[in-house]
This record gives sequence, structure tokens and C-alpha cells, in this order.
Amino acid sequence: MSTKAAPQRETAETLAKKQKQISISEFFAKNRHLLGFDNPRKALLTAIKEMVDNSLDACEDMGTPPDIFVAIEPGGRENRFRITVRDNGPGILKAQVPSVFGKLLYGSKFHGYRQQRGQQGIGVSAAGLYAMLTTGKAVEIKTKTGPRRKAYSCQLRIDTQHNRPDRLGEKDIEWEDVPHGTEVAMELEGTYSRGRHSVDSYLEQTAITNPHAQITYRTPDGEERVFERATTEMPRPTQAIKPHPYGVELGVLLKMVKETKAKQLAEFFQSEFSRVGNKVAQEICLSAKADPKSNPHRLSRGTVDELYHAIQKTKISAPPTDCISPIGDTLLLKSLQKEVEADFYHTVTRSPAVYRGMPFCIEAGIAYGGGLTGDDPARLLRFANRVPLLYQQAGCAVTKATIETAWRNYRLQQSRGAMPVGPMIIVVHMASVWVPFTSESKEAVASYPEIMKEIKLALQECGRKLGTFLRKRRREEDEAKKRSYIEKYIPQIGIALQDILGINDKKRDDACENLKTVLERSRKM
Repeated sequence: MSTKAAPQRETAETLAKKQKQISISEFFAKNRHLLGFDNPRKALLTAIKEMVDNSLDACEDMGTPPDIFVAIEPGGRENRFRITVRDNGPGILKAQVPSVFGKLLYGSKFHGYRQQRGQQGIGVSAAGLYAMLTTGKAVEIKTKTGPRRKAYSCQLRIDTQHNRPDRLGEKDIEWEDVPHGTEVAMELEGTYSRGRHSVDSYLEQTAITNPHAQITYRTPDGEERVFERATTEMPRPTQAIKPHPYGVELGVLLKMVKETKAKQLAEFFQSEFSRVGNKVAQEICLSAKADPKSNPHRLSRGTVDELYHAIQKTKISAPPTDCISPIGDTLLLKSLQKEVEADFYHTVTRSPAVYRGMPFCIEAGIAYGGGLTGDDPARLLRFANRVPLLYQQAGCAVTKATIETAWRNYRLQQSRGAMPVGPMIIVVHMASVWVPFTSESKEAVASYPEIMKEIKLALQECGRKLGTFLRKRRREEDEAKKRSYIEKYIPQIGIALQDILGINDKKRDDACENLKTVLERSRKM
């Protein structure tokens, strides 16, 4: 009679042999859903979104109105597509190309406090990683940095074990019809469809919050659509700022005092933070009972802890706002009118506010009636740093603030805990140096009280204007109905006057015409 062997018990030594470090590329290769590559349909959208966002940022950094070309072509097999995005930006230096497209968490955006679409240095390289995982094919890049220079072309794969690029081939080429810019192409597994959560919808919404951009889009069917720019005026250039003391946590502060080049504590505060002058620095040190002339590198953890709490007690001016560049209510209105057919439009740009030491600005807009029909809930378009947010709507601060706004005050139907009902599109845009997304896929904004408050105030202002419009329209409709009743019975009034006054037919007809003229004049007033 055979017996099963007892399972071998693990020891500290056997467990130690199994433990090893993994690279960031390996982690996201196994957890690609965290980056927005949950399913084939969403993966196609996410890849194009990351590529277009990079192109728009590059063109704005150069100061040139973006001309973006996006193409989706059928791939070599079913449910595979080749996507291409080309821009007229400054191009990329040859030495930088492998790291930009073949290495996760590489880039300049993570380190700067200024408004940008990307924040982590993951996006476009993650799209290339997904393409490699699903089709095994490399990413193809062409880039050119000037009209008199040759273009550089290469193919890249990502070595996930070491999070580094592998170049399969590279060469200098002629690219005569492009003075400068970058083109990225990759083949990936995806599903193409139309609708709200689609590439088509993403580009339509991108055109609303980027009125300075022109986007040419070619679908897999060969249909070409051009989203014309509404203005050649470029967004205001943003300036990078230093972190604000209110936005720094204790662990970060400990790291900063060890790495600073400042020789004295007061100098450290003035050189490493925004809005901290000598008076504020002295006040922080005094509150923490620390010597302003002490060497920050020699501070104990307890002293840094006291400094951290002293910062929270000290009154410090809000951070500067030249690090953000909102669309502006005028351009947002112009862009909304270009893309949406409606009877009423209104947009508002709030004054900048602050959360956790991070400056941000909320903008909102409404389009009502016209080509928008039906008694369905209003359509909400959410944006962060000019980028549409198409997924995770229920968990987003924008959605929660919109639902919590009392739309019934503005003559709209609204059930408890639901969106308002009516033929309406609501646009909300958040511009910030660091948008607090709820996940790495950047699809929903966290519900900070300061952000929720600003969104509600912007929507309430739009709602008041809409309520005025709806009241005026209702009044006009009531007056028109009354006039229609009078016009209907004018002939009978004429006959009655003829019987009472004994006038002839001509005077009766003249009286009826005079009544019609008076009604017409009242309608035009």
C-alpha cells in the first residue's frame, strides 16, 4: 500500500533562494490593467491616447500649433491593428529615442511642477510594451529635429527583465516632406468600434479642450476626418515651480534635507520651496525651536518632524499660478460651439485654487438644446490637463460634484443621486501641476474637498445662466401660445366687430390686418 510523500516544508534558506527583484517593466507586463490595457477595445484607445498626448505636449513645448495625424489600419491578423501617430513637434535626439520609447519611468515630466498631460514617464513606452506582448512586433520610430537634418529611424523592443530598450535596427533616412517632428507606429491586439468609449470619441473630445490643435484622423475603413483648429493662439507657456511647503510630506522633507546643497536651515527653506522668504523661514525655525543657521544635513529625525509640523502652523502664501495654463472661457466656448450644435452655450474659468500645496484651476461649460435631443441624463465630458477621461466615471470627483449640484434650481429634472436630465452636455476641465488621479491609468480624479468645491462653484455659475435662458424661453413659448390663440380667432373678432359697429367688409378686413400687425410687433420686441 503506497503512501503520499509529505509536502516539503519551506525553510528560511529555501525561501531566500526563491526571492528576487523584478523590474518595473516586468511588473506592468503582468499588471497591464493598471495602465489602462484591460481589454482589446480599451487597449487600442489607451495606446493612441498616450501617443497623441505626447505629441501635443511636444508641440506646445516648441511653441508651434500642433498638426497631429492619427491612423488605424488593419493588422496582419484578425483583431490586430497598426496605429500611427505623427506630429510636427521638435523631434527627439537620436541618443534619447531608445530610452523615451523603450524604458518605463523615463522622462522629464515626473520631476517638474508645471501643467503637463503626462506625469509619470510611463504612457508611450507602456503602449509599446503592450504591442510587443500581444503581437511580438517592435515599435517603429521616425524622428527629425530640423529641416536641414536627416531623419533617424529605428525599431525598438523592451527588455522587460532589465527595463531597457533593445534596438533591432537603426539608420538615417530622408524625410523630405517633414521639416521636423516624430512618427510612432506599432501593431497591437485591439478591437475597433465607435461610440462613447472609442478612439473617435476621444479625438472629438480632445478637439474641444485643444482648440489650437488640428487633428487628421483616418479610420480602419479608410474614412478621413479633420478636426480643424479653432484658433492659432497657443496656450500660455507654463513655468516650473518649486514644491510648496504645504504639499510636502514628512518622508519627502527628510529626503530633501539630506540632499540639499544649502549650508544653513533657513537657506534650505528659501532655496528648495516656493513662497518661502527669509521671514517665513525664520518663523518656521522659531516655531520648531530649531537654529536657522544649523546645517540641514545634521538634523535629527525628531527635529525634521518638528519642522514639518511647524510648516503646517505657519501662514504661507499660496503657490504661484504661472505653472498652469487653463483653456480660458472664451476659447472653450468657441471650441464647444465648433464641435457641438446647441441653442445655448456658457463657459466659465474659475480663479486658481490650491489643494495640498498644488495649484489648480477648474473650468466648466454647458451646451443645451439644438442638436442635443431626448430626455436622457445629461452627457458629462471630463478632462484633466486637456486630456479626456473616458473611463471610471462613477469614481471621479467630477461626476460626484456634478451629481451633488442641485440642478433642479435651474429648471432641470434630477433624481436623488443622479445626473440631471435633459438635452445637455456638461464639460468640466481641471488644470493642475499634479492631477490626483485615482490610478496609474489616469482615468478618474480623486475627491479632494478643495477640488469638489471648485467644480460645484463652476457648475453653479453655468447653471444660473442656463436657468435664466430656460425661464426666458418658457416665457417666450407662453407668449407665442397666447398669440397663436389670438391669431386663430382674429377673423371671428372681425365678424363680431362688423356686426356690432355695422362696418363694411373692407373696414372689417383692415381691422383684422391691424390686429395682426400689432401682434407681430409685440413678437419682435
